Parts: sequence; structure tokens; C-alpha cells
Amino acid sequence: MVELENIKFSYRASEFRLNIPHLSLENRKRLAIVGPSGSGKTTLLNLIAGILKPESGRIEVSGTEVSKLSDAGRRRFRASQIGFVFQDFALLDYLSARQNILYPYRITPALTLDKEAQERAKSLAIACGIDDKLDRHPTALSQGEQQRVAICRALVTQPKLVLSDESTGNLDPDSKVRILDLLFEQAEAAGAAVLAVTHDHELLPRFERVLD
Repeated sequence: MVELENIKFSYRASEFRLNIPHLSLENRKRLAIVGPSGSGKTTLLNLIAGILKPESGRIEVSGTEVSKLSDAGRRRFRASQIGFVFQDFALLDYLSARQNILYPYRITPALTLDKEAQERAKSLAIACGIDDKLDRHPTALSQGEQQRVAICRALVTQPKLVLSDESTGNLDPDSKVRILDLLFEQAEAAGAAVLAVTHDHELLPRFERVLD
């Protein structure tokens, strides 16, 4: 599902350097990556998602060499093949929960917002326990409810890969487990692999592989 080879990346005017000789993730598997702040975990997710482009090396996702695509090609590929649960959820306050979930369809010509997509959004909301909150805006939702909206948005396009960036970082222990199990359950139903970065070592046993 995911394969990285000889990846090198750096930010301008920064001493940060990311070097990844090799990283792979099999289809439908769950991989956690842990490490200290500033070690490049979020950068890695952004590279895999095509938000950033490596200076050199190869990034392949679901048979497509993402690192060779144009900016527009990476955006289209990300919208159709990758679901991303951001650390800060990245919800838009002026949109309802329903509109946030369906947002990928509004910004990506490659996706069609049809009845099937709308029904899938509703089904995900039911599975996540927020179907009665779909007309509310993020400011009227609890943090846990906002996380559920972000998970629904990441899964509504039926991606082959779900990326999770510290998506349980600010929750109490019981809520962390519930949110992670919910993410795994919905990803499994979609047949998606999951790659998550986390500081929380208590959650690591729930993953099939852990890289430190």
C-alpha cells in the first residue's frame, strides 16, 4: 500500500533534515510511528499525502508514485485515495458537520457529490454517533464530536490509506481508546490501511506494527 525509498527532505532556512532509507505499509494493516516532537512525524505524513514533495527518493501509494505527480496531480490523488485526520481536526467553522464531512467533494473536481456519497456520509455519522449533530457547526460540538467529524471526513471518499496525526492527543484515556477503535473499525470497513503518529505509548499495543 505504501512504500518509501531513500527519501530526503528539508525545510528552507532550517536545520531540520528528514532521511528515510525505507518504509513500507501493507494493505489493510495498522502502523504506528512514535518519536519526540520535532523528529519529523508530521512531515512524514505530509510527504506520504503529497502535501509536501521530497527533495529526492520515491513515495508510492496504492501503486501510484506520488512523488512524481504534479501539484495538481497530488491534490487529486490525495482527495481520492487518502483520508487524513489532522491533529487540529482542520474543520471549517462556517460549515456544518455534514458539510465538513463532504468537504472533499466540494473542492475536488475528481470527486462527484452524488446521492451515494451523501448516504455514505450519513452512514459514517451514524456509526460514529454524531448523526444527530450533522446540522451543527464545529463551535457547537465537543472536542470528541469534532474528532468524529474529522474521522468521517477522512473516510467518506473510501480511501485506500488513512493517515492520523496525533488525532487522540488531547483526550482522556477512555476517550482515546474509543476514538482509536472507531477509526480502526471504520478503516477496516473501508478496506483501508492506517498509518498513525502518536506520542501515546499506551495505544501502541492496538497497532500491528510500531516504528520508533
